[in-house]
Amino acid sequence: MCRFIGLLFIATLLVVAPSLVVYGNKAQAAEIEQSAKKITRSKKVPAMRNRVYTQLARAQQLADEGDKIEGFDVLDSVKDRIDSLNSYERAMLFNFYGFMYYGNEDITSAIDSFNQVIAEQGIPNTLYLSTLYSLAQLSMQQQDFQQTLGYLNRWQHANDKALNTSQEMLFAQVYYQTKNYQLSLSRIEKALLIDPDEVAKENWLILQRANYFELKQPKQVTAVMEQLVRHYSKADYWLQLGAMYGETNQEVKQLAIMEAAWQAGYINSESNILTLAQLYRFHDVPFKAAKLLEAAILSGDITAKEKHLGLLAQAYIASKEDEKAIPVLIKAAEISESGQFDAQLARAYLNLEKWQLAITSADNALRLKEEKSGENQIGNMLLIKGMAHFNLKKYELAKVAFTQAQKYSQVKKTAQQWFIYVEREQSKASRLAMLR
Repeated sequence: MCRFIGLLFIATLLVVAPSLVVYGNKAQAAEIEQSAKKITRSKKVPAMRNRVYTQLARAQQLADEGDKIEGFDVLDSVKDRIDSLNSYERAMLFNFYGFMYYGNEDITSAIDSFNQVIAEQGIPNTLYLSTLYSLAQLSMQQQDFQQTLGYLNRWQHANDKALNTSQEMLFAQVYYQTKNYQLSLSRIEKALLIDPDEVAKENWLILQRANYFELKQPKQVTAVMEQLVRHYSKADYWLQLGAMYGETNQEVKQLAIMEAAWQAGYINSESNILTLAQLYRFHDVPFKAAKLLEAAILSGDITAKEKHLGLLAQAYIASKEDEKAIPVLIKAAEISESGQFDAQLARAYLNLEKWQLAITSADNALRLKEEKSGENQIGNMLLIKGMAHFNLKKYELAKVAFTQAQKYSQVKKTAQQWFIYVEREQSKASRLAMLR
């Protein structure tokens, strides 16, 4: 708001300058008169009489001092004699009304007043242009984007100067709001070309990214995100760039940017931690996934619930760290009712040659089997029991387990092979026992 009021105030000073000659010194008067000649339109602008200027200046002073009601009363007294005012004086009267309405946060009345300013013919071009631009800004505040665009087009048509970056970007914002994304992008490009050596402002890049997103151009979105990370390093930008690398199938870059974000302390939400852990697994570095998940669970950044404990255990198992996986699996098995963690425990114990523990965990898994995947799990658990019994030299129990496992199609062939192998080893053991 302050920026806009400043614009209005400057405009007001410019347009009332011709009447100041009677108050300043000769050098100031000459300078003001010269400026007034430069800002007037080709048609002759009538002079503002001192009595009118005095009343308008008094109204502004009252408003500046906080007495808005009396300020409006002064303007109303001038308006009562509107038929005696020339076009320039009428324009200035409504300009002051607009300024004071805006200061009073009455945007609708301010727009009405400024429209009456530009309706007058005998006014300086500078006042005409600045008022049109102010009307565009006020319409933007009211989110009337079509009206904003109308004012901007009239302003640009009457303006013989090249647009600066902020003016180009205002066009870009309005085009974005009216869903003209290509036109918005073209205005942003024009703004960037005005000073190609200058780093693009953050809000420009954000608007550019939004346009590319709406146009469903992920590669361009990614390129803009790279600039945001490079010039305005923020946690959100790093994470969003990581997501865009994933969307554009640049998984190596995705892992690199997410790992860098983790090291910078930007990753602390549960979803982002899990994303990075999954990336580690995808790129065959499960031990890093395990250390990340373990640290996050210990710090409380992610909850130690069944799903997360399962991910941690799987990461350790994939890293061939079964010993570290076991306490995690035990904790998960305590809170799970499906038996899946008991099944994983059975496999881990088997890998570690802890035969009796493998049998116990397999029995637990069989008791708590999950209905949807029960058949497959039963077959595998029976295989584990059979192998564990075999290593404990309990051949008959091993054969019982392998016989039962043959009922399940997915492990039938393996169970048959094991059964034959156990019988052969049992025969060898019997012969050796007889020889002894």
